[in-house]
Amino acid sequence: MRLAKHNITQLVELCKSGNQFAQLEIYNRYYKAMYNTAFRIVKDSFEAEDIMQEAFLSAFTKLDSLKESATFGSWLKRIVINNSIYHYNKSDKYDNVPLDDVLYKVEDNSGIPEDAEIKSLQAKQILETMKTLKDNYRIALTLHLIEGYDYEEISGIMNLSYANCRTTISRAKDKLRQNLQPMAEY
Repeated sequence: MRLAKHNITQLVELCKSGNQFAQLEIYNRYYKAMYNTAFRIVKDSFEAEDIMQEAFLSAFTKLDSLKESATFGSWLKRIVINNSIYHYNKSDKYDNVPLDDVLYKVEDNSGIPEDAEIKSLQAKQILETMKTLKDNYRIALTLHLIEGYDYEEISGIMNLSYANCRTTISRAKDKLRQNLQPMAEY
């Protein structure tokens, strides 16, 4: 059954009726983004994959609690982030995993302008520098700059007051700028 042309609302409704092809289509649309979201928080490739898989299972079993089918992506991302933070806080290991383990390899680079390579390198440098920040700074910046959450949402996720959340993100940005300064001088 070909479901690639269905929108997310249609797919969610098919999933609610137990259609496994619809579940597979949703999984294929979201798994890379959810894996990367989990990885940026837990910093472990295998754990991020487990979290992503658990999030999909949880989402598919609790689809009836989803009020608006069109918001499935953000609802799933919230599940992934909450599970990632839970696993991160529970974990005692702080291993650094190379960025190459996170990014899925692109088999064909044809058609990509050369300046995209420079921008990609700059993005990698920023992500690598973010890894050097203390954990609460790194998580807050990831949620704010990469995942797009606002201060209220981040304060709820990280159990911080609104003011403390703003301060943490501001200090994290300052620290990131400070750590990136030597690279900018080249």
